[in-house]
Amino acid sequence: MAIQHRKPGPGLIHHADRIATYATDRYQETQQEHGIIPSMRRKRDCWDNAVAESFFSNLKNELTYWTTFNNRDQARSAIFDYIEIFYNRKRLHQTLNYASPDAYEQKMIGA
Repeated sequence: MAIQHRKPGPGLIHHADRIATYATDRYQETQQEHGIIPSMRRKRDCWDNAVAESFFSNLKNELTYWTTFNNRDQARSAIFDYIEIFYNRKRLHQTLNYASPDAYEQKMIGA
């Protein structure tokens, strides 16, 4: 879906955990077809994926620890809203010079 919707150019680095999905021949071939450079972290080294670890820490501390979900659909909807509405569009990120990811991306592509 990311390739279809975002249409990244060659040279994109895709960093992922060493789980079976990302290691399959088909997944690796798809990356190669689109000029995507695979990057897999070392086993049992959380520092290799600090950005993802930080994101999940924020998700837990800012949403899930303080919310009681009545069912899976409610949780899924709340997490979607957190990511798509708050985290990507409104939440300011220190590492992005206090811009939201959406605002930072728009600045970087010149939109």
